[in-house]
Amino acid sequence: MTKGNTVSKAEVLQTAEISQTGEAAVKSPAKAKVATKRRKASYHSKRQALAGYAFMTPWIIGFLILTAWPFFYTIYLSFFAVNYTVLGWNTDFVGIANYDVALLRNPYFVPNLISFVIMQVTYAPAITVIAFILALLLNREIKMRGLFRALFFFPVIVMSGPVMNQLMDSGTMTSVAISDMVLLNMVAQFSVPVANALIFLFENYSVVLWFTGIPIILFISGLQKIDGGILEAARIDSATAWQILWKITLPILRPIILVSFILTVVQLASFTMNPVLPMIQDAIQATTSGLGLASAFAWVYSLIVLLIIGVAYLFLKEPKYIVPPEIKMYKKPGV
Repeated sequence: MTKGNTVSKAEVLQTAEISQTGEAAVKSPAKAKVATKRRKASYHSKRQALAGYAFMTPWIIGFLILTAWPFFYTIYLSFFAVNYTVLGWNTDFVGIANYDVALLRNPYFVPNLISFVIMQVTYAPAITVIAFILALLLNREIKMRGLFRALFFFPVIVMSGPVMNQLMDSGTMTSVAISDMVLLNMVAQFSVPVANALIFLFENYSVVLWFTGIPIILFISGLQKIDGGILEAARIDSATAWQILWKITLPILRPIILVSFILTVVQLASFTMNPVLPMIQDAIQATTSGLGLASAFAWVYSLIVLLIIGVAYLFLKEPKYIVPPEIKMYKKPGV
């Protein structure tokens, strides 16, 4: 190898190093700007999170004091015989005796609990379905649409528990001779419990309409957020209204259906006309059983409600779609 060739190689290497250094110098300001932007975005997101927690703090404190603490304290009291005496509250540890009385010895608690479950299984799906149908109708372009929406939501504002009790006691909210209908008699020949559930539902149809107010608002809000381009593309592909409902509308509204169903279950559970709450209130005021038995009633009642909510969540939660490994998602370079 000659000397000239050696010098030329060194010059080439030196030129390459200079060019790489120049490119790095050019790229370094861009990288610094990107890093600065990321730091600012991270700082901004942290400030937003802190602001959100600051706004949530009063609710969290209220939830811990007014809901969480009484809930767990009720579990504690359910293992004691709590009586109010002249000297104050007297607590004696009795173990699971209160639960034994509630589930095995009390002749009314378990039948009323079964009636409550039947009411939930009957009312909650019916209220959700009727609210969804009414939301579909009220979401259309019709005259006086705002007035009709207000009419369906008006009972939620006006009709409180005592008002509902007065109306039902007067018999103005029930139908006449529902059990004599031919259709219900045909259903009773196949299944008596189903027929009784339908009779119970139709005899209290005003209660069903009363509870549809808030779910209607939720469904209308969800329907208005559906992208119109998706619906238009489905119509261009010759999809019928029924196919659009089952293939597009219902899957998109699945989370709202779950929230609406859970809200209905909780509303029915706190409804003063269900058969379990009066027993809990009477047990609280009783001098012989005291707060211990009432706490056992309330805890079993809460477990049943949570069980119904859990079953609803398993059926209505969004399914997980597994993407095949051969399908690769597009990813922008540098992200």
